[in-house]
Amino acid sequence: MKVAHISDLHLLALEGLSVKRLANKRLTGWVNLKLRRESHHHDYAAHAVARAIRARRDIDHVVVTGDVSNLALEGEFERVRAYLGDELGRRGDELSLVPGNHDAYTQGAHRTARFERIFAPYLKSDLPDASLLTDAGAYPYVRLRGKLAIIGVSSAVPRPPLVASGRVGKLQRVALHGLLAHREVRARTPLILIHHPWHNPPSRTKTWLGGLEDARELRDVLDGVAHGTVLHGHLHRRTRSTIPNARGGIEAIGATSASLVHDDEDRMSGYNLYTFDDASGHLTDVEALRMDSHGAAFVPTPIPTAASQRASA
Repeated sequence: MKVAHISDLHLLALEGLSVKRLANKRLTGWVNLKLRRESHHHDYAAHAVARAIRARRDIDHVVVTGDVSNLALEGEFERVRAYLGDELGRRGDELSLVPGNHDAYTQGAHRTARFERIFAPYLKSDLPDASLLTDAGAYPYVRLRGKLAIIGVSSAVPRPPLVASGRVGKLQRVALHGLLAHREVRARTPLILIHHPWHNPPSRTKTWLGGLEDARELRDVLDGVAHGTVLHGHLHRRTRSTIPNARGGIEAIGATSASLVHDDEDRMSGYNLYTFDDASGHLTDVEALRMDSHGAAFVPTPIPTAASQRASA
């Protein structure tokens, strides 16, 4: 079974944005777009990724690990929904996604579960009784695909301006613990989707600004998992690490931003491709495809380990 992994689309749609709707955290986000993001994130890169994935006939499922928008506007989400359905050509049962911090950018977007309403077909759980209804929707959800149990976890919560950190929360962690013990999940290999990575920056300030608040508690929930894989985004770079646990550790792999055009090959737009054994569900191969400098092709590229990236930072 092959699974394609994309993340951090950051598709922009500002049509109809009023001054009133900028009178909150979106003001700093809009300024950031004008000063920085528009010079690095380009729609053509995200479209190229969609074409590359759609052209392949061997991909069974696509996963998206959050930050599909910039400001959590309805227009952005509608544009992303068209991207998933029309450009990627994926039905609700062929793609799974989770929100990122940009998809819960304001209290209003989070309170009204805007992301969950618009992307409901891609969040439907095969074991709805095992999910817990939180203030943003039913998480974690699970989709049973062959020997895989694809589990969506939300780390998206509204934060103050210039803060991009996330939190899973106690209720969702308890639900995830119960879900991992479910007989249908135990008979499969868990593939867990979350936006924020489990490995936080070394400094407390950087963790507060952009890390996962309850990373240690989430790692405790995963302590008994064997042969599982955690996929994430958020860092806008490819990365690979091992989450240590009582069973020896599970893989954690991050994808770069699908729309990011960058001189650093570790960050350049692309997607990851994973192969899972049909009989056991175990991860057997990991491949990263990077967009070339002309945006015309995707070439294999290594995925650095988190340790090597920290050493070179």
